[in-house]
Amino acid sequence: MRIRALTGFMDPGWPVDPNRFDRMAEILKKGQERLADIGYEVQTLRITTPPPVRMENPIPPADRPEAARMLEAEGFLHGIDYTSLGPALPEEPDGYPAASEVLAATENVFTSAVFASPETGLSLKAAQACGRVIQKASRIKNDGFANLRFAALANVNPGSPFFPAAYHEGSRPAFAAAVEGAPAALEAFEGAPSLRIARRRLTELIERHTSAIDFVLKKLSADTEYLGIDFSLAPYPTPEFSLGRAMEKAGVPAAGLAGSVAVASMLTESIDSASFKRTGFCGILTAVLEDHVLAERAASGELTIEDLLLMATVCGTGLDTIPLAGDVSEEAITALLIDLGTLALRHDKPLTARLMPIPGKKPGDPVEYHFEYFASSKVMALNARPLQGLLAGEENLIIKTRDSYL
Repeated sequence: MRIRALTGFMDPGWPVDPNRFDRMAEILKKGQERLADIGYEVQTLRITTPPPVRMENPIPPADRPEAARMLEAEGFLHGIDYTSLGPALPEEPDGYPAASEVLAATENVFTSAVFASPETGLSLKAAQACGRVIQKASRIKNDGFANLRFAALANVNPGSPFFPAAYHEGSRPAFAAAVEGAPAALEAFEGAPSLRIARRRLTELIERHTSAIDFVLKKLSADTEYLGIDFSLAPYPTPEFSLGRAMEKAGVPAAGLAGSVAVASMLTESIDSASFKRTGFCGILTAVLEDHVLAERAASGELTIEDLLLMATVCGTGLDTIPLAGDVSEEAITALLIDLGTLALRHDKPLTARLMPIPGKKPGDPVEYHFEYFASSKVMALNARPLQGLLAGEENLIIKTRDSYL
């Protein structure tokens, strides 16, 4: 079991204050060392900020590329692998165009934008703005890779340690752990005589690992809040770390085919049943390009975007690292985001979209990135066209959960 990231949450100041970076980096490095002592590899150290408009000294949209460059520089100096500038919010429409400028100005800085939340509803205008960011970011380089560092957020609370969804709230610094938990699902299903026993095994494995991690992390700092653990079934692009392989061990002929939703629900319920200090998603990360088997099933056409949307109704992440055709329109992307945001609000679950249009590529074309965290696949088809009429407007749609009417 590996830990994908120890993530620090803080307001870095504007201009950025190196002393704040120094204090947070010290805590994260200490956590990395102590977790290594008990057998847990921490792959990356990360720092994220509040939404720029809500920082103690708010950062105007025009200054955000420079702020991102400063975050990247301080991260490099302090041994932080990745930093993130918090999301643009519907209350500041000018913040959305700045997101693609942040990506263009840096190599290792992530960012995001909110388009749906219980407070504001689903903002059609913000979804449209996210579609423009995704399409513009895809052309920063000719491989579309910059969109790895951007996510459109629906009903995502602060405190998730997984990038690009991570952002902070408030003035007190904090930290949390993001667990790469797909191997636990594989271990639970291996040789299990029944689904019931497999579920129980998974819950027990989660509690065993989180208990050990929690014991170390809760002692790290008295003046920095420990938010907890995001134990999500996150994959790594080798078969032994594949969530898709775990789903198929449970009996699905191929991840994406009928039966996948049942397994996704079972896995999520096993996480829900575990007792630990939790933050973030605590769900299953169906990240196509990060998962060896999911990437293969997407390439064969057995796993589609519609399948992933259906699984999102019972898990807790959404559409992640989805390779799309380079000529996909921002309007088609917006239509997909609106469906995703509706699911997030109606089912009261955090969902994100990390969509990656690749210039010059068409559906079915091979996708090959020379990147440790990506598997090879093919461009997925997006069955969407520009919305018309009322859905093409700029309203905020208030979408309530079914329970709110009962």
